[in-house]
Amino acid sequence: MAFLLAISRGIDRFNEIIGRGVAWLILLSALVSAGNAVIRKVLNTSSNAWLELQWYLFGAAFLLAAAYTLKQNEHIRIDILYGTFSRKTQHLIDLFGHVFFLMPFVLLMTWYFWPYFTQSFLNQEVSTNAGGLIIWPAKFLLLAGFVLLSIQGVSEIIKKIAILRGLMEDPHPFVSAQTLAEEEALALIQDIKK
Repeated sequence: MAFLLAISRGIDRFNEIIGRGVAWLILLSALVSAGNAVIRKVLNTSSNAWLELQWYLFGAAFLLAAAYTLKQNEHIRIDILYGTFSRKTQHLIDLFGHVFFLMPFVLLMTWYFWPYFTQSFLNQEVSTNAGGLIIWPAKFLLLAGFVLLSIQGVSEIIKKIAILRGLMEDPHPFVSAQTLAEEEALALIQDIKK
């Protein structure tokens, strides 16, 4: 299990670097959008390439950071019922979800996106919009996002098994909404007393 945990740590580090790095693409996307809007208003001209570049940048940030989001345990879940279970039960639910839902989905999407990307790359597919960009980089981002999510899914499965076996500490201890509300109420009472 030590070898698998070392692989998991490597995957986590890799997706951490990518996730933090692509966060800057949101700013770049906003700057491209603002620049395009200013040029359109001031010079009364525009280009579909700038609009498509904005989409590519935002899409890259979203797709390439999905694995980082899973690693940080910030993905969307419905905590109403989940939060009432013990932490061990939560880990079992997560493990079941990763094995039977996440992994089949991301592996299937990776399988389907490979020919989708390669065909576009080999044909040097270009946008149908006048002045648009080449399309294969956007299709590559789809493939890359699902590959990263696949390997992060493997890392999460390894960590869940290790946590359940008592081989590692829980990196994301769950705090219920009720606990947070109680802590905030106590902090407010202490502030009022001061």
